[in-house]
Amino acid sequence: MNVGIDKNFNGTLSSSPLGAGGLTVTIIGTGLIGGSLGLVLKDKGLARHVIAVDNKPENQQRALELGIADEILPMKEAIAKSDLVVLAVPVDALFTLLPAVLDEVEDQVVMDMGSTKESVISAVVNHLKRGRFVATHPMWGTEHSGPEAAVRTAFVDKATVICDAENSDEDALTLVKEIYKSIGMHLVYMDGHAHDLHAAYVSHISHITSFALANTVLEKEKEDEAIFELASGGFESTVRLAKSNPAMWVPIFKQNRENVLDVLNEHISQLRKFKSCLEKENYEYLQELIENANGIRRILK
Repeated sequence: MNVGIDKNFNGTLSSSPLGAGGLTVTIIGTGLIGGSLGLVLKDKGLARHVIAVDNKPENQQRALELGIADEILPMKEAIAKSDLVVLAVPVDALFTLLPAVLDEVEDQVVMDMGSTKESVISAVVNHLKRGRFVATHPMWGTEHSGPEAAVRTAFVDKATVICDAENSDEDALTLVKEIYKSIGMHLVYMDGHAHDLHAAYVSHISHITSFALANTVLEKEKEDEAIFELASGGFESTVRLAKSNPAMWVPIFKQNRENVLDVLNEHISQLRKFKSCLEKENYEYLQELIENANGIRRILK
């Protein structure tokens, strides 16, 4: 399993493919991720013109009002006017959307921002325009959704995974790399299979755990007022992800089912250890489990 990391960038764009005047960018999907990208591309002068494509009329209007986009167009017309096309839609939509977008592409660059990669990449592996596509996953998000959730500082000091980079045209890959570096991100390179495995452990399980914990509390604690008054910072931060949009997360769990099941089995095994300690009053082993968990400090400081 090869994993590469690229943190070297001095912010100089004088000879970059971004050019002095900026790009015309189409963003398909103007929610949290696509909306945030639209804002930062405009703030940094990387895009001279942003076109939004969204199947929800209310999102189109809000994208214009919030300054995410300059114009709303139908997809084919938007692609024809663009240098770069960004797909920021739920991963289940990518299976039909990505091939349809590549069908319309001439020299434009296409990138996605989806949370699963292997199955999406496989959907276009034999497409004649496969080289124009760069598969990416910026490792950032919140529990909020819609254009109103867009954040101008969303991507600063975060990682973006670029998958199967060797299958993208050199100029397309270079453009996408410079965009991500220019908005403050560092790059990690993986194949699609490795990405989905690691994402299951560091992202997807966090959401399942949060959903399950929220359901546990809602089932056992019948008094809303008690939850509101007594929920401490620790509980709130742990269950925060339970507010995430199911329209986004059900497709992610579906596409990454095998990896998510693997991590769930391990997680359940760990929970059983804690349960057994309490049942048997084995507090010495309970302390060992917690001390072992403290080892995460080596990585997350």
